[in-house]
Amino acid sequence: MLTEQHIQIIKSTIPLLENAGPALTKYFYQRLFSHEPELQDIFNMSNQANGKQQVALFEAIAAYAKNIENVSVLKSAVERIAQKHTSLNIQPEHYQVVGHHLIETLRELTGDAFSLEVEEAWVAAYQFLAQIFIDRETELYQQRAASTGGWRDARAFKVIDKIVESELVKSFIFAPVDQQGVISYSPGQYLGIEVTPIDGEYKEIRQYSLSAQPNGETYRISVKRETNGIPGKVSNYLHDVINIGDEVNLYAPAGDFFFVNRKKPVVLISAGVGITPMQAMLETLAEQNYQEDVHYLHACESSEQHSFAPRTTEIIKKNDWQQHIWYQNKAQAQPHISQGVMDFTKLTLPIHDGDFYLCGPIGFMQFAKNKLLTSGVTETRIHYEVFGPHQSL
Repeated sequence: MLTEQHIQIIKSTIPLLENAGPALTKYFYQRLFSHEPELQDIFNMSNQANGKQQVALFEAIAAYAKNIENVSVLKSAVERIAQKHTSLNIQPEHYQVVGHHLIETLRELTGDAFSLEVEEAWVAAYQFLAQIFIDRETELYQQRAASTGGWRDARAFKVIDKIVESELVKSFIFAPVDQQGVISYSPGQYLGIEVTPIDGEYKEIRQYSLSAQPNGETYRISVKRETNGIPGKVSNYLHDVINIGDEVNLYAPAGDFFFVNRKKPVVLISAGVGITPMQAMLETLAEQNYQEDVHYLHACESSEQHSFAPRTTEIIKKNDWQQHIWYQNKAQAQPHISQGVMDFTKLTLPIHDGDFYLCGPIGFMQFAKNKLLTSGVTETRIHYEVFGPHQSL
């Protein structure tokens, strides 16, 4: 049980955490994987290699310590993490293992400062937070399993089509091996896909945004090939190895970033492969015959890297919506296509009542969000998705 005394002790250890910084969580993961190597079947080892996961975990621990007396402040973060955990098939027993190594990490790195009282407080605090996650994740698992076409744990799917969308992006369409229906989802959510790459020692689970509107029968994801040295083993494995007829395991759709119909104008803003959840939203809006204005803004390197371009233009024209595209390289001579970086200044956007959805590289979304805030868009109407460990914009 978490007591007031525990809370005060936790808050007193905040300077210890801040002094340790992400080195604390780096040590934690090293310890965890050395003792529990099988957990590498769950964790994204690419994010371990580039350090993003260590930073994300440290920020989460620090935020919890600072807000432990008012965890409701962290509600959105808890929901985001719980959704991600369900796409990784995290189970209650995992929390016990992780908790043990977190406490041992604190003991080993803080020395004498980690007294019996401090240990007792951190054990209580961890168990309190773990139970919040366990309860929410159990609820999500049960809801999905009970829904039409739903399931729990992994489910076998077959690749029934593989489509080239652009120079770097291919779409994969999956149908369930059992030939039963599939659960619906909110446009913007993602799938967890489990594969074992040929040169990999462990299973890999990755999340990819669903890039089509729900149809109750199949799922579509659209995957970018990694070419710039960033670890992208699973993405490239899908491109190079997975073909029509192959089977993979999928976890039910999840995610806290999705379109919500508030009967207001909608602005979809993306860059690069961030276009994938926007495509699902755009197709859904068209299917629903959405009556408010829709603005579709996208930036990418070139026309060759512009995914879904013909389909997007078809939808935009049919519904008399607005489309604005920016290519970093030479632009085609069309009224809605410009060369250079995305520029809001010449656009008439629903600044005062529209909902704005962002997806793309972190730097791009920070730029877009700042421009929108400066223009007068309230922060509550700006919604965004970060691929990989979450970062605040």
